[in-house]
Amino acid sequence: MQLADWRSKFETLGVGVAAMSYDPIEILSAFAASQQIRYPLLSDSAHTHVEAFRIRNEEYPPGDSAYGIPHPGILLIDPNGVVLLAFAEPDYRKRPELTDVYTRVAAVVNASADPNVAGGE
Repeated sequence: MQLADWRSKFETLGVGVAAMSYDPIEILSAFAASQQIRYPLLSDSAHTHVEAFRIRNEEYPPGDSAYGIPHPGILLIDPNGVVLLAFAEPDYRKRPELTDVYTRVAAVVNASADPNVAGGE
């Protein structure tokens, strides 16, 4: 639940927080209620986004109950669906350090807001 603690920090940058899982909506809803999660939990039970972002854990073949599970990670996606930053861990027991994620996200957000930086608006 570390992400919940960082949610407001990311929101001050104008960055929304959501989590994605291959679990069905019913399981995510129950989990969100039991853990009092206040950010969206998105279901990708058909593995559509996991495949599109190429983050599927290849360790699990089709037919395995864990097939479609992504590598643990964080994506910063702009409103047009472009991935600006990606953080991934090969081991499902590890998660990216949110201090590092926040620092890099802030740099991207601040650079895109600065009209003197190439690519800024």
